[in-house]
Amino acid sequence: MDHKFQIDLRGVIDLLSQHLYSGPEVFVRELLQNATDAIRARQLLEPSHVGDIRLEVHAAKGKPPSLVVSEDGIGLTADEVHTFLATIGLSSKRAADGERPSDFLGQFGIGILACFVVSDSIVVYSKSAKDPSAKAVEWRAKPDGTYTLKELDRDLSVGTQVWLTAKPGCEEHFAPDAVRDAARHFGGLLPYPIRLTSGRETVVVNEGGAPWRTKFSSEREKYKALMAFGRETFETDFLDAIPLKSAAGGIDGVAYVLPYAATLTSKRSHRVYLKNMLLSESVDNLLPEWAFFVKAVVNANDLRPTAARESFYEDDKLQQARDALGECLRQYLAGLAETDPRKLDKIITLHGLAIKALAVQDDEFYKLVIDWLPFETSVGQMTFGDYRKQNDVVRYAASVDQFRQVARVAQAQGFTIINAGYTYDAELLNRAEELVGASVESIDPADLTQQFDELTPAEQTQIAAFLVAAESVLTPFRCRPDVKRYKPRELPALYTTSNEGRFYRSLEQSKEVSSPLWSGVLDNVAKKNKGQASYADICFNFDNPLVRRLSTVRDRAVLMRSIQMLYLQSLLLGHHPLSGKEMTLLNDGLLALIEWGVGLQAPAGDGA
Repeated sequence: MDHKFQIDLRGVIDLLSQHLYSGPEVFVRELLQNATDAIRARQLLEPSHVGDIRLEVHAAKGKPPSLVVSEDGIGLTADEVHTFLATIGLSSKRAADGERPSDFLGQFGIGILACFVVSDSIVVYSKSAKDPSAKAVEWRAKPDGTYTLKELDRDLSVGTQVWLTAKPGCEEHFAPDAVRDAARHFGGLLPYPIRLTSGRETVVVNEGGAPWRTKFSSEREKYKALMAFGRETFETDFLDAIPLKSAAGGIDGVAYVLPYAATLTSKRSHRVYLKNMLLSESVDNLLPEWAFFVKAVVNANDLRPTAARESFYEDDKLQQARDALGECLRQYLAGLAETDPRKLDKIITLHGLAIKALAVQDDEFYKLVIDWLPFETSVGQMTFGDYRKQNDVVRYAASVDQFRQVARVAQAQGFTIINAGYTYDAELLNRAEELVGASVESIDPADLTQQFDELTPAEQTQIAAFLVAAESVLTPFRCRPDVKRYKPRELPALYTTSNEGRFYRSLEQSKEVSSPLWSGVLDNVAKKNKGQASYADICFNFDNPLVRRLSTVRDRAVLMRSIQMLYLQSLLLGHHPLSGKEMTLLNDGLLALIEWGVGLQAPAGDGA
């Protein structure tokens, strides 16, 4: 034997108020939505029908406030009231075979129940336009699941009225300002006027409508209207406004460029209307994932909402719409590159890190933005596109330390180096060969020294004593000396080290400030990294006047001290932090220099 489910209406109301709907004020949306669908249904019968929605707030002293929502739509007969208003889950907008029509907002048959969230009774008066001979009806419903229905002897105008009285604790939602704000919030884009009457005052709450559909005398006036709409809607002064349009889903609207840096992990929510009725302010599945730098206001006429009508179902049509909106944003960015590069630079500067992060993940987005992204180079900051125009090969240093070591020398050799030591830069450059056909080369400081000019045999003989002294000075610092010719001649020495060498230096510096226990652990790690690979190199420049002069010095103490100072200078020029031993060496060298200078001065009174 089959049995029917028993519906606990109070439990359904609790579900609506606490879980399905975002807040009690959503009852205004549901009433406006029903009114809009009713007007559209009547327009199918009478194409010339204009449609009108009226809200009346009544607040008699000593009585709870009430709200009357009236519209001149299709109306309901007695049979339709039994079928649609009294059956949970069945909507007058649903076709008999379960098809989901695209002409109406409500498709789930639960919208009017939202009124029970704020009122203990719902009274509906309705007169059908489909059957002029049918009597007007009155439907009274209570939250316990009971209702009454009767035909009226008096005649009513075609359409429907819904009467609500605030239940205790919900009076604030019936205040004129609250009703006005909710009606404007949810129905601001509706094509039918929404008139609110309170006392003797009547206002149209949705005057203005959507500015992107309005004709203006100039593009400048339209831009000002769009920016003003964004400021009023989101209470934010945006950087720019981007028109959006998609045939898939019947979408139009505008995206606003955020004036603050956004992250890929931040929630990307947008204000979305469905057939000009606000669906939700937190729809996060309409625009592409990479559209993190905009906040949009859009209307969709042909997408399927979820049961709560606060998002869209994932289907092919939504994906097509998402792709089309993404293309609008791509065309906007490409257009800025041609017409307003300063604004594009501003957007990229503000959202640069997030743009780079997404470009690493998204091949198509990478191709779109890579030439606009700025990089630090040995000749200053420039975009990747400008760099490619000036250089056949993309050369980069993979870390900031490496860049500091080679930037000056590389520039003197006639090629420009990119500093790829910042977040995502190396990953972006490594993908350039695959995605945009650029020739890419990672520059290692040790490889760079291999390109320097070797000395002649006579010069090698001249510098031999210098090299012997340098080896004696630098071996305790795990550094190997060499002498070559290179530019710029003003640079006396270039210090280079591998990743292993940098690791060893960091170990040594950590040991100096660690506890005995932790220092022992670091010692064991260091022993495993004391191979040749952990050695650094210093290349002295034979073209430098100071180095050339030192090659002739025979005073070993002077020569050793000079080499020490050149070693320390090369570390500082490469922005390498000095270890404790190196700091001691620097202090000793400075004291020796001071003592030498003081020693040149004869004591006062000598020889008198």
